[in-house]
Amino acid sequence: MAQVSEEREDRVDATGAEPAGTPGTPGPAEADIPAAPEFPGTAGAASATSGTGEASRLSAAGAAEATSVPAAAEPAASEAKKASKAGRNLPAAIGVGLLLGAAIIVSLLTVRFLFIGIIAIAIAVGTFEFSGVLRRVADVKVAMIPVLVGGQAMIWLAWPFGREGALTAFVLTVLACLLWRLPGGAKGYLRDISASTFAAAYLPLFGAFAAMLVPPSDGVGRVLTFLIGVVASDTGGYIAGVLGGKHPMAPTISPKKTWEGFGGSLVGGVVAGALTLSLLLDGHVWQGVIFGVAIVLTATLGDLVESLIKRDLGVKDMGTLLPGHGGIMDRLDSLLPSAVVSWLLLSAFVPLG
Repeated sequence: MAQVSEEREDRVDATGAEPAGTPGTPGPAEADIPAAPEFPGTAGAASATSGTGEASRLSAAGAAEATSVPAAAEPAASEAKKASKAGRNLPAAIGVGLLLGAAIIVSLLTVRFLFIGIIAIAIAVGTFEFSGVLRRVADVKVAMIPVLVGGQAMIWLAWPFGREGALTAFVLTVLACLLWRLPGGAKGYLRDISASTFAAAYLPLFGAFAAMLVPPSDGVGRVLTFLIGVVASDTGGYIAGVLGGKHPMAPTISPKKTWEGFGGSLVGGVVAGALTLSLLLDGHVWQGVIFGVAIVLTATLGDLVESLIKRDLGVKDMGTLLPGHGGIMDRLDSLLPSAVVSWLLLSAFVPLG
């Protein structure tokens, strides 16, 4: 049937009308309609009346295809041009990244504690995204109110009380989740509590370590060292992966992540760590090298963990808030675990001022 249709289309001229002499081939509108029985003396009339209608239909269809097919193809072609080899809308990704970076730099250079507010907003939005995907895809119900309220407490209590404040708020959040889920009954209780505890730890608790970088007198330098290290790691890996990525690093988890890209991340992270830690925090170059390697490892781990979560849930992105990036969660994946390691290493390398 496919071959018959192709031959029939070849016989249709540029105006859409079908040449004569093609009996027995049903038209597009008649392909699934049983042929009416022919009676003596009626075949000629039927052919005479249907020929004109058939030609009209073919002409209209041809005109519609001539106008609609290119129009439908144009957006797809435009999107294909915008998409990079790594699967992003690169102009949108760069634009959003620059806007986010500008907001962070302005907050740090004016009133640095505004950066804690940026962290708090990002964590709240990320919690909404993560909880929404779990509910929509896996019917897992995160204890939203306790996680949101407790998450904000972790971040803001980390400002005056440090890790003791963040950990205390985390423990109280888990207790609140246990109580919040009780009225829902036994079915799915352990599943929902596990998801709630994971959400509280992975998002606000890890984010609280980024907030703890701000209060010291050299907090701006600490935050910039942390952020520049992660950005350099991501950018170096992206460029090296696009230009020369051939050997998959974890094909079953993230097929686009390559060993060549990981090498680019190492170069970018080590250079950024050595420069920022020595210039911004008066540390030693060797400390910056260790810091850079550690950031690359944790940023890569964060990417792989996020990819594995999304693959388990069967989603491409956690959200659509940031064009070219996905959701907030898709940008926090490498930052969250790196915040913990940044706070630990910077606290050890550079005395708190």
